[in-house]
Amino acid sequence: MVFNISSIETSSNGVWQGDNPLDYAFPLLIVQTTLILMLSRFLAFLLKSLREPKVIAEILGGVLLGPSILGRNKQYLHRLFPSWSTPILESMASIGLLFFLFLVGLELDLSSIRRSGRRAFGIAAAGISLPFFCGIGVSFALRQTVDGADKIGYGQFLLFIGVALSITAFPVLARILAELKLLTTEVGQLTMAAAAFNDIAAWILLALAVALAGDGDSGGHKSPLISIWVLLSGATFVAFMLVFIGPAMKWVACRCSLQNDMVDEAYICLTLAGVLVFGLITDLIGIHSIFGAFVFGLTIPKGGEFADRLIERIEDFVTGLLLPLYFASSGLKTDVTKIQGAKAWGLLAMVISTASVGKIVGTLAVAMMFRMPLRESLTLGVLMNTKGLVELIVLNIGKEKKVLNDEMFAILVLMALFTTFITTPTVMVIYKPARGIPIRMHRKLRDLTSIQDELRVLACVHGLGNVPSLISLIELIRGSTKKSLIKLFVMHLVELTERSSSIIMVLRARRNGFPFFNGMRRGKCYDRVVGAFQAYSQLGRVRVRPTKAISALSTMHEDIGHVAEDKRVTMIILPFHKRWRGEHNEIEESVGHSWRGVNQRIINNAPCSVAILVDRGFSSGSQTLGPTTISQQRVCVIFFGGPDDREALELGGRMAEHPTVKLTVIRFVEKDGKTSIDMMLQLSSTSKCGEHNYSFSTAEINHEREMLDELVVAEFQSKWDGTIEYFENVASNIVEGILTIGQSGDYDLIIVGKGRFPSTMVARLAERQVEHEELGPTGDILASSGDGVVSSILIIQQHDDLTHVEEAPVSKVFDLTPCAPALVLSFISLIFPPTFDEGYPVYWAWYILRVLFWSLQDARNS
Repeated sequence: MVFNISSIETSSNGVWQGDNPLDYAFPLLIVQTTLILMLSRFLAFLLKSLREPKVIAEILGGVLLGPSILGRNKQYLHRLFPSWSTPILESMASIGLLFFLFLVGLELDLSSIRRSGRRAFGIAAAGISLPFFCGIGVSFALRQTVDGADKIGYGQFLLFIGVALSITAFPVLARILAELKLLTTEVGQLTMAAAAFNDIAAWILLALAVALAGDGDSGGHKSPLISIWVLLSGATFVAFMLVFIGPAMKWVACRCSLQNDMVDEAYICLTLAGVLVFGLITDLIGIHSIFGAFVFGLTIPKGGEFADRLIERIEDFVTGLLLPLYFASSGLKTDVTKIQGAKAWGLLAMVISTASVGKIVGTLAVAMMFRMPLRESLTLGVLMNTKGLVELIVLNIGKEKKVLNDEMFAILVLMALFTTFITTPTVMVIYKPARGIPIRMHRKLRDLTSIQDELRVLACVHGLGNVPSLISLIELIRGSTKKSLIKLFVMHLVELTERSSSIIMVLRARRNGFPFFNGMRRGKCYDRVVGAFQAYSQLGRVRVRPTKAISALSTMHEDIGHVAEDKRVTMIILPFHKRWRGEHNEIEESVGHSWRGVNQRIINNAPCSVAILVDRGFSSGSQTLGPTTISQQRVCVIFFGGPDDREALELGGRMAEHPTVKLTVIRFVEKDGKTSIDMMLQLSSTSKCGEHNYSFSTAEINHEREMLDELVVAEFQSKWDGTIEYFENVASNIVEGILTIGQSGDYDLIIVGKGRFPSTMVARLAERQVEHEELGPTGDILASSGDGVVSSILIIQQHDDLTHVEEAPVSKVFDLTPCAPALVLSFISLIFPPTFDEGYPVYWAWYILRVLFWSLQDARNS
């Protein structure tokens, strides 16, 4: 069906009046946008485990929706993506592109480029010149091979191919470096400076290419004076922006600074309007409108409240909704079916290899000349080979100007996809930054020889909601107001996203690839979390050092582990991914299941003891913000035995020093005074056993450890005799006994060990249904929802000095104390073992009898 674009109406009258909404511009745009966003988000989820940038998923989504895959069905293509809708979709996408390039200019700090020195400039020059000259050779081959390529002016064609092969995608590269924790390392900073030089050179070349391109076929008949006027006008525009608009925006930023405690909405609106106006001016000059938006972004002062507010206002709408439309529209134009035959696919391989080799070899050679190590030089070359947004802009302008036909456009888009896709996995293989020499540290509480030893604690928070309960817990751990010293490192955990604000936060909060700690100055806290701890540090004998860990959740544990090693931390305190609030804990809040995975990885890899706090309003009933507090805190330690329980008991002893703490120790013991029973743990064989079974240590449990439990308990009772309450609980039903303590409401905080080296009683809990395996059996019982537990829970895992001890999920426990018939049968079987020689009836009679008695034993265990 042929449509006249001028006859297309905006909205329909509805299906009840016989209109098909897909024949109208706005309803069709909604359907297209929804389809693109859903598919790109799904592909981004699939590629997340490969740590690929989101731009890959968005381009692939467009390719899938376009003529390469789904678009081969013409009925689908004409219904959902008709030709008359293309200008509407691209106009919407271009608005997003305009504002995104403004954000890119906001990220690009020209002062840091000037400070980067000769190395960055030399690397950028080699990284852009060698692939550019290689592009000349490629353009010869393409003109001779691709149909219709020889009809295009050679100057325009050579320039577009050279720019396409030599560009480095600055925004995409920043996100890859942040994902790999390299953004603030020496390699990352050098890469970003070189990429910034490269980006500026690319914009100059792009402006030159657009000025020379004209309309492709007719570009060769255009007067050279027109191109000269375009270039002179562009240079004048840049000078005007830097000389006049730059100081004006600096004045605006000062008016909107934090000291003036205001950000006038009028300035925000005028700035956003300025993005459109300056984009229009460069379009009138004859350069693409995105050039004006990018230069305007460069004039905004970096790092201030005004720039932060601008980013906050536009980044989600632009990067989350509009920008995916641009990438998808590029994919919709990509028709892979145009690449036909071995010759065409050979051209694709040649373009990919030429672009990659030229960029990597040029960067590698110059980096080696500057005496950089081979591994770092090679990493730098691979990172500089990243393509992305600017590459697609060049290709789309080339296609729009008819410099690139469908086949060349598809080849170059696939080249950009491939080179960007291989960047992250290649860097992960070839570059392993040095982590330093491990420092000797107190890895568990019992390593502290006396209460006067400084206790170093790393406390992690998800947000402001975790602060009150954490401050209350630290105040109790502080113990005596005169003897105990605590140095508290507070780490605000923030998930790394592809937002511009996230990248800026990484640059502010990391040094040499890891979080760094700032000393807190009164009145100069950079967020409310730090402000709360700053107020607490001024009241008690606790020194507080704050930082932020901005990282992908899959690698967050690496930051926490590094800080624990570097700061010689004795204990890491983590917030549980759920917390309860309300008068009766009726409101359950969760930060997301992915944060649970962060806790699990920290528990498995921590270099010291770890505690997880399950908050059920721990701070709501008592105001424990300083040593003058009067409110009493009731703390209970549940003791079964093992290293984790001994660490819990040690922490309880430190809390007993605090004048407001009333400590109760409840020890669970076997009936008839039994301390241990031989048992066997059956390992789980399911594929997802780690989520459905508790993990216990595979190390042999010897009687020396059981004797150590008795010694520790006796020592604890002797030390705190008359100060604490001590009970022994002989419970026939362990789960019921634990729940009774949690449901009683007699305690504000219950401390338990994780139980990796389980006692007999804890091991029997392996067969119960698991909800949170990372908490261990006892902690899981108390933290589970719907059981009426009202106390907050602190689960502790002691650091184990045995470096080769492994843990394994357990599904069943067998009591190895045999019953009398089984003992008799086993004795007879050893003396008179049945054989086939005695005949089948005798053999099978023995066999059935043995199965019968051992089934009886199994039933007894059950």
